[in-house]
Amino acid sequence: MRSPIPDYLTQVLDACAPDSGELAEYIPELATVDPNRFALSLVTAEGDAYSVGDHQDAFTIQSISKPFVYGLALETLGFEAVLDHVGVEPSGEAFSEISLERNTGRPLNPMINAGALATHALVASTLPAESGVERIRKLLSSLAGRELDIDEKVARSELDNGYRNLALANLLRSYDVFTGDPRAVVEGYVRQCAVRVTTADLGMMAATLASGGVQPRTGEQIFSRPVVRQVLSVMATCGMYDAAGDWLTNIGIPAKSGVSGGIIGILPGQLGISVFSPRLDSHGTSARGVEVCERLSRDMNLHLMDAPMVAHSVLRRRREFGDGDTAVTLLVLQGDLQFTNVETIVRDLIDEPIVTPRLVLDLALVRSVFPAGRRVLLEMVRRLHLDGIEVMFIDPEEHFPDPEVGGGYRPSVLESIGELPMDVQWRRGLPD
Repeated sequence: MRSPIPDYLTQVLDACAPDSGELAEYIPELATVDPNRFALSLVTAEGDAYSVGDHQDAFTIQSISKPFVYGLALETLGFEAVLDHVGVEPSGEAFSEISLERNTGRPLNPMINAGALATHALVASTLPAESGVERIRKLLSSLAGRELDIDEKVARSELDNGYRNLALANLLRSYDVFTGDPRAVVEGYVRQCAVRVTTADLGMMAATLASGGVQPRTGEQIFSRPVVRQVLSVMATCGMYDAAGDWLTNIGIPAKSGVSGGIIGILPGQLGISVFSPRLDSHGTSARGVEVCERLSRDMNLHLMDAPMVAHSVLRRRREFGDGDTAVTLLVLQGDLQFTNVETIVRDLIDEPIVTPRLVLDLALVRSVFPAGRRVLLEMVRRLHLDGIEVMFIDPEEHFPDPEVGGGYRPSVLESIGELPMDVQWRRGLPD
């Protein structure tokens, strides 16, 4: 059986409008990119990755670097030292505004440019200037699980036109938010933003935050759990600038955007998302990227405030009964069936295929079925049917009252479980 997840992600890309938004023309090098590039990656907290579209095309990370460098500053200098220099309050303003506390000059948060410059300066203060940039590049490479490089042409283009960032850095220096040469801070910061990534890289980086700071593929503990909690909290309230409130209420996941057209989103404990499309909306965020995230949040029930019932595993039991043509595999499911936990069942069946002619899905312990979980489960059933396996349901709550799967196939629904072995009937408390 082939996983249906890439097909669904492709449908999401195909459904999103192709021509809204404008390129980031204030950085000349970014104004020359192909505006039609479009990619989406999803990486689970366990490291299973799905990518569609132009997911192998590289682009510069830009402001998506901010939460990761903020995490590095917290790990290196400690919470108190960082909070002394950079706050955590939403600015409600665009990314390039002068959002500083009146008396102290402290930037309101690390996601706006003023706060990101201060954060970069804090990291660089522990090392020589060039070593600070290299330390950040190595951090981003560890998060992605491969070596990343810097697009020097984009860095030079941004530095040659970075008058506002230079003004912000000089203002911060006047308040003693950092010490040292403001131009050196800006140069280091724009090189940090010019690290090249793909959506697959960003998906893995986001999944590292989703898994509590552990890189899913390498197993490296990059950030501690308190740092991850702090970073995700600030991303949730400040990561999308003057659209942060709309984003949190409508989409409901911690996220960060960049002016090259990338967006990352993190659902703690479940998955990381990354999308890339260069045309930007009025907030400086990928227009199609926002549309994709809205669709995924709605389809996959990713909103943080829409929490499912906690269950250690949606698959409670897997057993095989009988021999030959009468053999059957029983999967007992529990809890809330949503995208991420149904996806684990799909992976389990790919890793350990059904070898019996029949499969019974016992849903008696399932509390609810979310739309994305329903679609993935039914597509799994359809593909199992194409492989010659008959699928039946034990479904007393009628979560799938008449599950039309497509292709003219409708799985059998067991009205009783008399065909199953006696110990299963006894466990369910049903008569012989």
